[in-house]
Amino acid sequence: MISFNRKLSTKIKLIFSLVSALLLSCGWIGAGGLPLFVAFVPLMLISAQYSPSWRDTFRMLGWAALSFVLWNLATVWWVWNAAPIGTIAATVISSWWNLLAFMVFHIVSKYAPKGLAYVLFIAGWIATEYIYINAPALSFPWLVLGNGFSDDTWAVQWYEYTGVLGGSLWVLTVNVLALQALLTLRKRVWTAATLALVTPMAVSLVMYGINSPEGKRYLSREKVCVAAIQPNVDCYDKFGMSPLRLQEDIYAMLLEVPDSASFVLLPETSLATMLDDRNPKSSPVVHHLACILEQRMPSSMVVAGCESMRRYGAAKGSETARLSNGIYSDIYNSSIGVDSAANVQMHHKAKLVVGVETIPAWLRDTELVTVDLGGTAGQLGIGVSAVPFEHRGVKVAPAICYEGLYGDFMGGYVRNGAQALFVVTNDGWWGNTPGHRFLFAFCRLRAIELRRDVARSANTGVSGFINSRGDDISRMEWDERGILVSDIRLNDRVTLYARLGDYIGRIAVYVSLLCLLYFVAYRARKRFHLAD
Repeated sequence: MISFNRKLSTKIKLIFSLVSALLLSCGWIGAGGLPLFVAFVPLMLISAQYSPSWRDTFRMLGWAALSFVLWNLATVWWVWNAAPIGTIAATVISSWWNLLAFMVFHIVSKYAPKGLAYVLFIAGWIATEYIYINAPALSFPWLVLGNGFSDDTWAVQWYEYTGVLGGSLWVLTVNVLALQALLTLRKRVWTAATLALVTPMAVSLVMYGINSPEGKRYLSREKVCVAAIQPNVDCYDKFGMSPLRLQEDIYAMLLEVPDSASFVLLPETSLATMLDDRNPKSSPVVHHLACILEQRMPSSMVVAGCESMRRYGAAKGSETARLSNGIYSDIYNSSIGVDSAANVQMHHKAKLVVGVETIPAWLRDTELVTVDLGGTAGQLGIGVSAVPFEHRGVKVAPAICYEGLYGDFMGGYVRNGAQALFVVTNDGWWGNTPGHRFLFAFCRLRAIELRRDVARSANTGVSGFINSRGDDISRMEWDERGILVSDIRLNDRVTLYARLGDYIGRIAVYVSLLCLLYFVAYRARKRFHLAD
């Protein structure tokens, strides 16, 4: 069992709880991820002092809730600009998972050997992250601990083997060792904590050098020229503007793209016309795009965001279909690839924004949690695959906005042959807040996990290019209008993480269950005096 004899006053406990919240927040407020390595220690010191009584358990619950709620509010407050209910819901749901993992550790630590409690803390926390990542209609993996290193890519080059959940494992392990070092003051524990902290960084720095764009680990030396367009259209005015005016603005910017570009990226929902999902070639917008390409860039492809509709008729063709005028249909947030011959490839967004694009099934008949951010509000159709677009032998991932948060999902494109990652997005709903900056920053982690260059086109910023080490090649900031052009390097190598996905999360779920079963058995043996 874990104990801490020094008596802490309520004031000190409050300070410790606030310090934990601050240290947890650093990776998402621009201060870097290094404070995460001791972020849980103040909270765990409070836990170590309390007795096993239910009264003390509820006291610990209060301190933990204060830390985790403040951590969530400090890092997702910007959602309030678009939808106040979004900030509240994200904070409540995310804090609940945080509390579940921490309080299970706290309770077990009072009745079982400390080794079991520590293993359960590490595995349980990662398990709740994994479950939250994959929760249907409720997923918001913003605060996965491994995401806290999006500005410290030099330290996490080994994400190509583990993904961001490997970063969570690193953070939690160092916190446990740091706590033990403080409680025991033993030199060997301090040494173990230091090695656990420093060794992954040293390995990462070596990998950073090996994975240079000119390094031997690239199986493909081919480059393609990509142009990323940032129209800088106010998203709150966009859907009230004339579709013809919006489209003409896009056409005008396309005419400024150098004819050397093999791919041209346009942001999420940049095409102002609803496309027929079964016959997108019939759209005048597609025809006009093909004409521009034929005249100026016959060897290029435009990858653009749009809305599309699939009509089913009188029968409900899917769980997400909506009924209008007696006709069932699905509306998708989509990306399309159009070439000069008007050939069209289409991808439907599979990872939808909670409350805006997807709603839990039991709430779909209400409007209580539906947030209208222009365009189509409510439950959208859900894409089911991560199939790359292919153009002249080059395969690229046509991801849309929120999908860039999901390493395993983006890995699906790589498993299907994608040689580079494209992301089209519209991040303007939150204004000039950390939201759009960190959506770009998280793409650095996808670049490392999958060892693919990333090209990103955002409506209002940040647009830019990221190489496979997570370095920014070039970027266009918030509230700028223009075109970025860069050569990006293609890669055919499939990383271990791309092959296996979030295997650390799956292992953590099983380890957590085994730990809980062992705890139950241990307590039963103690009750019958069969264990010391």
